[in-house]
Amino acid sequence: MKSKKKILLVLLPFWTPMIPPLGITGLKAFLQRYGFPVSTADANIEKDYKEMYNEYFNCLRSRVPEEKRGNFYSIGTDVLRNHLMAHINYTDEKRYLELVKLLIAKTYYIQVEDSFAHRLVRLVEEFYTWLKEYILNLLRQEKPDVLGLSVYKDILPAALFVFRLTREIYPHIETIMGGSVFSEQLTLDSPDMEFFLEKTQDCIDKIIIGPGENLLLDYMQGRLPGTQRVFSRRDLADKILELSQLPLPDYSDMNLQPYPYLGFTGSVSCPYQCSFCNVVAYFGKFKRKDAPQIVDEMQRLYDLYHRQVFYFSDNMINTFIFELAEECLRRDRVVYWAAYLKVDKDGCDPANAFLWRRAGFYHARLGLDSGSQRVLDLMDKRIAAEQSKTMIASLAEAGIKTTTYWLIGHPGETEADFQQTLDFLSECKNDIWEAECEYFNYNYSGQTQSQEWSSKRKLVYPPETRDMLMVNKWEVEGEPTREVIMSRVCRFVQHCNHLGIPNPYSMHEIYLADQRWKTLHANAVPFLVELGNEKNYIDECRYLEQLYQAQNTMEFPDDFEF
Repeated sequence: MKSKKKILLVLLPFWTPMIPPLGITGLKAFLQRYGFPVSTADANIEKDYKEMYNEYFNCLRSRVPEEKRGNFYSIGTDVLRNHLMAHINYTDEKRYLELVKLLIAKTYYIQVEDSFAHRLVRLVEEFYTWLKEYILNLLRQEKPDVLGLSVYKDILPAALFVFRLTREIYPHIETIMGGSVFSEQLTLDSPDMEFFLEKTQDCIDKIIIGPGENLLLDYMQGRLPGTQRVFSRRDLADKILELSQLPLPDYSDMNLQPYPYLGFTGSVSCPYQCSFCNVVAYFGKFKRKDAPQIVDEMQRLYDLYHRQVFYFSDNMINTFIFELAEECLRRDRVVYWAAYLKVDKDGCDPANAFLWRRAGFYHARLGLDSGSQRVLDLMDKRIAAEQSKTMIASLAEAGIKTTTYWLIGHPGETEADFQQTLDFLSECKNDIWEAECEYFNYNYSGQTQSQEWSSKRKLVYPPETRDMLMVNKWEVEGEPTREVIMSRVCRFVQHCNHLGIPNPYSMHEIYLADQRWKTLHANAVPFLVELGNEKNYIDECRYLEQLYQAQNTMEFPDDFEF
C-alpha cells in the first residue's frame, strides 16, 4: 500500500500571540483521523524573532514623536508588514527606500531621511536571514511532502518568502496556502487577488479559502481537480462539516508556555452584519456546538494540557452564553473562559453577569466601537451607547474583566462624534479593564458595505507601488481624512493614558492591569498569571463571598507581547 504524504503545517511571524495557533492544530487533529502524518510548527514564538521584532519597533519609536504614536504596536504593524513585503519584491533600491519613507509618512505623518530608512532595512534583512535559516532547518528536520501555511494579514510577507524559498531549494514539496488573509486583503473578487495569483503561480500550488478541513482532505486524497488552483466553500457542495464533528485541536507539537490561554471554538461566523465586518462573507452561515459538548471539550483539554483558562475564538457567544454558564455550573471542576460578547439587554442585568462570573466567565471582549449613537447607527451595530455603559458596569461589578474595542474614523464620523467616544471613556473608566482602538480600514470587497463605499475609494499609496506591496491599500475619500483619523487614534490613546485605562502588551503589563482591576472591584477575577500557572487549580468563582486579596509576589513566565 502506498504510504500517505507527510504534511507540515506552519504558523509564521508575525501574529498576536494570545493563544497557540488554533487553525493548524485543528487541521492536524482532523487529518490524523484519516491516517496522514502531520506535524506543526509555531515560528511566531521564537526568541530570536521576537528580539528582531522589538528592535524594529524600538527603532521606529525613536523617530516618531510620542504624541503621534497612537496605538503604537497596532499601527506600527502596518509599516512593518508593508516593509517586509516591499523588501522581498523590490528591484530598484531607490524606489524601495522612497516607499519605506512613504509608509512612515502615511502612517505617522512625519518625514524621515534615507539614513533612517536604511536602518530599518538592515533590521528587515536580519529578519529574513533568520527566517531562511529557521525554515530550511525545519524542512530538513521534518522532510515533508506537503508544506501548508496558515496566513493572516500580517503573516503574508513571511509566507510568500517561505513559499519562494521552498520552491527554490525543495521543488518537490507541494505548497498550500490558507488562512484569514483571504477574508480581508485577498478576497476572491478583488483585483488584488488576481494580481497575487499571477505573481505566485510559480511557488504556491494550491490555495484554500474558508473552512479548510474537508478541502485539504479532498486534496490530499486526490479528489480535487488537478488543474484547479483555488478552492473555497463553493467547492464543498454538500460536504459542509458540522462543528460537532471536529476533533479537539492537537497542541502536542506546541510550546504552550508563552501563551496565557488555550484556544477554543464554540461557534463559527456571526448572526449579525456590521457595516465594516467581513466575517459572514468569509465564513458563511452561523453554526455552533451545544453547551455540553463545549464544556466536555474544555475539560478534556484541561486534562491533556493542564490549562484552566480558555479563549473562545468565536466572534461572539451571546447566543449560547446562558447554556454554557448553566452547563459549567453543573460540573464539579471549574474552567475559566474569555470570549467576545455583543452588547445586549441580557448583559445589562447584574444578576446575569453574576451568574456568568460564577460559571467561570473571566474576560469579556466587547466591540463598543463608538460612543456616538449616530456612528453606531451608521455601522448598523444595533446597540445603544447608553446600553454599552450599563453592560460594562454590570460585568465589572461581577468582577469580569472588560476589554473594549473602538473603531476610530468610520466614514462620516465627525469631531463631535469622536468627542462622545472620549466622554464615554471618561464616564466609564473604572469599569474598563482595557481599551483597544483600531482605525477604520476599507477593504475592496468582503465587508458588508464595501460596495456602498466603492464610489469613494482611493489608493493610499501610488498604484506603481503594488509591484512591491502586492496588495493595494485603500481608504474611503471624504470626512474624516486619513490624517484626521490617525490624529484621533493618537488622541484616544493619550486620553486613555490620562484616565489610567490600560492597553497591556506584555505579561507584566497584564499583571499591572489585573492589579488595578483588583483595587477597583471586590469581585475581580484572579490574576492571569495565577490562572496561567499549570500548578494552580482555582475555583474561587463558586465562592464569591470568599474572594481573597491577591498577593503582589507573582512569578512571570518569559515575557511576551500580546
